[in-house]
Amino acid sequence: MNVIIIDDEPLARSIVKEYLRSYNDITIVAECNDGFEGLKAINQYEPDLIFLDIQMPKINGFEMLELIENPPVVIFTTAFDEYAIKAFESNAVDYLLKPFSKERFDKAIQKYIQQKKTAPGKTEAILESAAQSPIQQNRVVVKDGSKIKIIPISQIQYLEAADDYVKIFTAEGSFLKKKTMNYFEQSLQLYQFARIHRSYIVNTQLITRIDQYEKDSHLVLLNTGAKLPVSKASYAKLKEVLGI
Repeated sequence: MNVIIIDDEPLARSIVKEYLRSYNDITIVAECNDGFEGLKAINQYEPDLIFLDIQMPKINGFEMLELIENPPVVIFTTAFDEYAIKAFESNAVDYLLKPFSKERFDKAIQKYIQQKKTAPGKTEAILESAAQSPIQQNRVVVKDGSKIKIIPISQIQYLEAADDYVKIFTAEGSFLKKKTMNYFEQSLQLYQFARIHRSYIVNTQLITRIDQYEKDSHLVLLNTGAKLPVSKASYAKLKEVLGI
């Protein structure tokens, strides 16, 4: 079994390595200091399991997992807060609250072995739950070719459905994120965004005009020059959001 350890604290990584020495069938194929290194290592080695911290510099553990096409099975090693614990309790293979003992670590390994077959789907479920956290909602992390780009929510102009992805439009261009429109509708609900069509979510602060388009449909004009369709079902809700 191949394992990767991802944690920005050297002491935390050394503890996991020490605890793993008693498992002859487990090989540590990489040890990473942050999410960027972790992403590269996971794509290179395709591990069976990763030990992952959440609070790391640059991008956090959740954001790193979102950038992976098929996220690996995860045991979190964290000192994180209550919202994360809530996400873990229903979906994680296991989570280890720092500091943790060898006995608690062994229990996590046994739990993973017992749940091997169902564990991959749980990682996706954790990400869905974690999206509701304030720390996750103030930015979106995307892959831009071989680079990773962090987009502040305030810089998003609108979002468009694109098959299994969502296209995020900013002043710098558009970027793809493998999420659903429903995901973004939920995670952006604390900000000035509105779902105006099954294929569009718009930053309402950029709307300059709403024009009628044919009999039962409308278009919104943004100050960027973009024109987006408003469905009949969304028109009344949009007017309510805008206070008109």
